[in-house]
Amino acid sequence: MTETLRVALGERSYDIRIGSGLIEQAGAEIAPFLKRPKVAVVTDENVAAIHLNTLRDGLAQAGIEMVSLVLPAGEATKSWPQFSKTVEWLLESQVERNDVVIAFGGGVIGDITGFAAAVLRRGVRFIQIPTSLLAQVDSSVGGKTGINAPQGKNLIGAFHQPTLVLADISLLGTLTQRDFLAGYGEVVKYGMLGDVSFFEWLEKNGPKLASGDAETRIEAVRRSCQMKADIVARDETEQGDRALLNLGHTFCHALEAVTGYSDRLLHGEGVAIGCALAFEVSSRLGLCSQESPSRVRAHLKDMGMKTDIKDIEGALPDADALIELMGQDKKVVNGKLNFIMARAIGDAFVTSDVDLQVVRDVLTDGLKEKRVC
Repeated sequence: MTETLRVALGERSYDIRIGSGLIEQAGAEIAPFLKRPKVAVVTDENVAAIHLNTLRDGLAQAGIEMVSLVLPAGEATKSWPQFSKTVEWLLESQVERNDVVIAFGGGVIGDITGFAAAVLRRGVRFIQIPTSLLAQVDSSVGGKTGINAPQGKNLIGAFHQPTLVLADISLLGTLTQRDFLAGYGEVVKYGMLGDVSFFEWLEKNGPKLASGDAETRIEAVRRSCQMKADIVARDETEQGDRALLNLGHTFCHALEAVTGYSDRLLHGEGVAIGCALAFEVSSRLGLCSQESPSRVRAHLKDMGMKTDIKDIEGALPDADALIELMGQDKKVVNGKLNFIMARAIGDAFVTSDVDLQVVRDVLTDGLKEKRVC
């Protein structure tokens, strides 16, 4: 069973294909977009070791030649040195403006490859083949590309929509449990921000999803991608509604920065903790009942996920240092930091009217719990 969703962006519209075995038939899926039978693939060491030959064979069945660049795995790859390496390799591989570049990996590979494609020869097409749950439900859709800076995450980049997204859910079976659950942080975010019925569905079906049920995984990816596609179609460049997709991310990006974009905290883990913090702040501001953050944490804990600052290994700076990093977030407008707060599960909204002392108190309480633990 393969599902097809359309991201409706006029002449930049594209399909998201969701199903099992898509990389085995990648040649047939991709051939209609090629001017000549050659593609350049960017991937990472982990994905290359397991899946690159399968992709090569799938492309070869349609007579498509593949050249590949293998980058180090991990968030640290989203940096100027690896970005320069990618662009220079694409030029050395003689990628032309009418060619297609393929991002074959998780969110890191999708972001850096998409950014490279955006600037190469002032823009070449690229196709996303996301290999992680996080990438399939979030980063591969919507055209956000970029790299990190010392000042913060994703501060350098461009909007560059893919030509096609192939979400092969059979690839999820090779993820570690930690990586899968990190991706689940982005899945459950969709229920929290705008669809309480999806959150309720996840409360019931989350364990089946984690255990590998194919139909449940396809449905979770489909519903997540549909929500994102609808929001992106309304607000491609994040002038309004699209900011809702950043629920939990303001906290998450600060925590990722202080942990050095390392394996101490995976992005999806930071999103889960950030969502719990956003609901806690919302509750203390009187925007939602205490039942909402309690329910959020209960579900995350049921799934075996990180839910609080205390779950992050190693030392962390104080609340003021975290707030300072949050001030570098892309959601700062006219010097004011926009937060995504919640009135209830499934009812998030964007506001700059947030008492930073409440944010400071929530962070301080979390840090105290960490020291006590």
